[in-house]
Amino acid sequence: MDEKPKDVIRATDAEGIRLAKTLLRASRYGALAAIDAKSGSPIASRVGVATDTDGCPLILVSGLAAHTAAIVADPRCSLLLGEPGKGDPLAHPRITLACKAVRYARDTDDWARAERRYLNRNPKAKLYVGLGDFGFFRLEIEKASLNGGFGKAYALAREDILSAGPIDEFSRSEQSAVDHMNEDHFDAIANYALHYASEENGDWRMTGYDPDGIDLSLGDKVLRIFFPESLSAPREAHMKLVEMAKEARVALGDKAAKAKEAHSHS
Repeated sequence: MDEKPKDVIRATDAEGIRLAKTLLRASRYGALAAIDAKSGSPIASRVGVATDTDGCPLILVSGLAAHTAAIVADPRCSLLLGEPGKGDPLAHPRITLACKAVRYARDTDDWARAERRYLNRNPKAKLYVGLGDFGFFRLEIEKASLNGGFGKAYALAREDILSAGPIDEFSRSEQSAVDHMNEDHFDAIANYALHYASEENGDWRMTGYDPDGIDLSLGDKVLRIFFPESLSAPREAHMKLVEMAKEARVALGDKAAKAKEAHSHS
């Protein structure tokens, strides 16, 4: 009797969802694939990426680019996210998002929100965001294929990877909260990166927040720090960030004390 073929797709679990959300929120660029309007052939191009408050990708593209004409003519597209590191590039996680592109009109609330979040993530884009031929598109996620490395394939639905809850409330309160943290609590932000992501010390800045967590950046490096659990209202964010800052400070203090003691005995 023939054996039943092994299903290579893993059951959706917390590990896969967390990895997918991390790749989505921490990417600064990706490969956009679309259908060329003239030839009908597939085309792919690198694009800068940020995320909307709920997690849908935002791209800023020139109207002169072939991929822009392609998604205007046919909004069906896909976006590949995930940066290879050392060794085999196929061993590093990546996610392919099946999307439909929605163009935002200038002088609308959607454009203003997209511009704010995109420039928080990609400040160098200020050089061309105001040029008349550039525009913002939101890539509405329909489904996703996650490859977390060899033997770690997932098929994810839209609701698996987008943030839920009062998205509009978080969006309205976001910039004032981000500005406050960057101006008055930059030491806490650095401790978030050190403790929760084991990153280097430096002038880390917060670039956004949403019900699931916060985004940090240092130069070209982007981090995603998740809250212990998703928040149901923006007012919960302040208390949660205070708790996380205290936990990070205590843990880093203990680590420094142990390192000092070990050094004194060496």
